[in-house]
Amino acid sequence: MPNSDLLPSLLSKIYENQLALEAAIMELSNWMEMRGSADVADNVRGALETIDKNEEFIKLTLAVFASPT
Repeated sequence: MPNSDLLPSLLSKIYENQLALEAAIMELSNWMEMRGSADVADNVRGALETIDKNEEFIKLTLAVFASPT
């Protein structure tokens, strides 16, 4: 199997990891907010917005890599 065949799977796994980390960090920000650190929680959520903004582009790119040529 050529290395180029592994790229779609690799990118997909990296993307899955990114989404899992996003979910875990969001849980932590919710926990911080409940304990009175609303400013910190807001800052964390603001940083996570980058993941949300890039999600559609990542999905489209993965679809292109995964599609047969």
